[in-house]
Amino acid sequence: MRERTHGKGFATRAIHAGEGPDPVTHAHNTPIYATATFAFDTAADKEAAVDRALEWNPTSYFYSRTGNPTNRALEEKVASLEGAEDCVVSASGMAAVSATLFAHLRAGDHVVLGDELFAITKVLWEEDLPRREIGVTPVDMTDLAAVEAAITDRTRLVFLETSTNPRLRMPDLEAIAGLAHRRGLIVVADNTFLGPALLRPLEHGADIVLHAATKYLSGHGDAVSGVVSGAKRLMDPIRKQVDTFGQAASPFNSFLVLRGVRTLPLRSAAGSANAAALAAFLEGHEKVEWVRYPGLASHPDHAVAARLLGGRFGAMVTFKPRGGLDAMAAFTDHLALCDIAVSLGDVYTLVYPRPKDGGIIRVSVGCEDLDDLVDDFERGLSFVG
Repeated sequence: MRERTHGKGFATRAIHAGEGPDPVTHAHNTPIYATATFAFDTAADKEAAVDRALEWNPTSYFYSRTGNPTNRALEEKVASLEGAEDCVVSASGMAAVSATLFAHLRAGDHVVLGDELFAITKVLWEEDLPRREIGVTPVDMTDLAAVEAAITDRTRLVFLETSTNPRLRMPDLEAIAGLAHRRGLIVVADNTFLGPALLRPLEHGADIVLHAATKYLSGHGDAVSGVVSGAKRLMDPIRKQVDTFGQAASPFNSFLVLRGVRTLPLRSAAGSANAAALAAFLEGHEKVEWVRYPGLASHPDHAVAARLLGGRFGAMVTFKPRGGLDAMAAFTDHLALCDIAVSLGDVYTLVYPRPKDGGIIRVSVGCEDLDDLVDDFERGLSFVG
């Protein structure tokens, strides 16, 4: 076949990196390699492939739990977009989180992490890490002095969300990375809420970046997946952990995420533009108590967000209608276009009412026409108070 290039630009690599016509059939799309095992001509060939795979060579295939060509295509694409040496794909975002932490922490170690994290990540650090005798100190990651004070001689890793769930605080990633690296610590950034089209944490000092690829990388709400990227020396222990914990990605899901990533730059731009306009609309509405969006000047971390993100601030908005839990329910329950759901990063706009957080509403803004979104939010707010 003729020589291929993945190109240099981000959008070009989102489409082409990791992929190309199948060398056997010339199929244009990456095939779904729906196979548990791989066949060999000789016993020696089998043994050599197993040996290479268990040295964590991601392109030596003998069993799909350890490596699969569809999964590898996604790994190569994401590594290209992140500017990483390697990437590991896993069965879910939580598989990526847990494999990363367990690969780089052991009994007696200590981790400093954000005090506002995804709910199941919180379960991991409240229950599973202490059970394994790993010390945990949660801190406000926007308070650099608190981060520094939490570091001990046992600390090995700092874990943060680049935009926190659900209040969308944005830590100063560069300052935290500088502080952590002076102490020889690994910095892990969960970039699920932004995605690599808007922020590439490795460029700002993080050592490892991970995503629930279910969200913006997939973008269509039809696949569950996780990815983690960084230097190969840091990825190899994670790849081993994914294998030994049985957290392998499904090649069907990787195929869907591959398809989704091709439009990531377009969806990120559209979602950010819609979210900025919707946040401004909500901030000016008399029935809204407050709005949290990094692109608003009122956001406490707006200066950090502007430095890290430039002019696109993501598609997540959190707000609180006036009137408490009754107002929250009145708004969400009368929407006619946007659906109530717990995920994010979809082309559909999804609203997530959070009564346990005082009646706030987290919005994952999609790619619909802005006028239709505003009309639906006007409708919902008309039932408030």
